[in-house]
Amino acid sequence: GLKLHLDGARVFNSLVESGYDLKEYGSLFHSISICFSKGLGCPVGSVLIGDTVFIKESHRVRKGFGGGMRQAGYLAQACNFALDNHVERLKEDHDRAKIIGNIVSQHHDVQSVTPVTTNIVIFELREGLDSAEYTRLLENEGIYSVPFGPTKIRLVTHLDVTEEDVREFESAIQRVKA
Repeated sequence: GLKLHLDGARVFNSLVESGYDLKEYGSLFHSISICFSKGLGCPVGSVLIGDTVFIKESHRVRKGFGGGMRQAGYLAQACNFALDNHVERLKEDHDRAKIIGNIVSQHHDVQSVTPVTTNIVIFELREGLDSAEYTRLLENEGIYSVPFGPTKIRLVTHLDVTEEDVREFESAIQRVKA
């Protein structure tokens, strides 16, 4: 009787990589939220999926907190476009992330790289290096990253990261020295 919710911000990344069927996987959960503005490339937008009673109650709660948008049809169309055109394309993001992971793994300041399975690259710096300071060094070379702990850094590929960007990343990271 336990109800499960899936925070599906990157559910399509996972499904594209794993090959699981969306409907079969989704049937395991009472509710699912899907974000359209992550890898799917929408400017904004999320959807909440669940049975009629759950959605009705969620709508009531959202209204109680003042949530809601008027005239959101054009945003809904952007989400439809993303579902029709960007889900399978996520594999390109994953492939580019794997290339970036390989590039990073060869850098002299990097101790290790977490196995890259989707569009997220997480790497650990060698001993004595600080991730917050290192992200500033990367930014000086045009590489935008996020500290992911004291010695870890996170990179994410997305719709706007091209093959040319990956090549530029490769030369830019070579210039970074701690």
